[in-house]
Amino acid sequence: MEVTVDELEELEARLAALKAERGYLLPHHGLMATFAPDLLEAYGAAYRAMTLTDRVLSPHEKEFVWLTILIATDEAEATHHVAKFYAAGGTDREVEAVVRLTALVRGAAAYRFVTDAWQRHLNTWDGAAAERAAGIAVAAEFGVAPGLVLLADAAMRVCLDDWDGLGRALVDLSAAGVEEAKIAEALSLTMFPGSVPRFVRAAGVWLTLIREGKVAASPRTRAWAALSGQGGYDEAAS
Repeated sequence: MEVTVDELEELEARLAALKAERGYLLPHHGLMATFAPDLLEAYGAAYRAMTLTDRVLSPHEKEFVWLTILIATDEAEATHHVAKFYAAGGTDREVEAVVRLTALVRGAAAYRFVTDAWQRHLNTWDGAAAERAAGIAVAAEFGVAPGLVLLADAAMRVCLDDWDGLGRALVDLSAAGVEEAKIAEALSLTMFPGSVPRFVRAAGVWLTLIREGKVAASPRTRAWAALSGQGGYDEAAS
């Protein structure tokens, strides 16, 4: 099927508008613009709301969390977040902290192994406490706010399917008094690089902790937890 001049001009205009907003284009933008412009529009709206809209995280906090997510997921395409991190006041020293934190979370399997296989041989071993202490040490060494370290930790746990680790991070965030809205925003950043299904599961982990009384909950989150029918198709079909 041939493309008319008008259709080609419309396609070019669509991509030019996107490039003007984002400052760059990636191959999937062109694919959607060519074959599914309505999908591109919906995708753009979702990306705009998730990434470009200022919510409760400061630009620096948001980009710090973004960098940990991108390293955790081996996402090489989103290099614009490196530039955005520096533009938000990020430093080379903080980049080192980001890498250190991500290496810690990606290495969580070592803590789990020792706990699962050697716990009975180690009188004082506490894997969760050891992981927590390692994160605190990074925060202290690099001068990163402990709450920001915990937000990044929680987001990375989502991307790496570490649901027990996410639960611990959420409990620690609650104990540290970090705003629920900041927690929600940090978790939401995982939707594209980590996947929507993982974000769904992350919300479920938090929901369970609220219902079990293991984290502090505002009236708003208690109202969310009190809602029935959040178990998906299987619950609805039973």
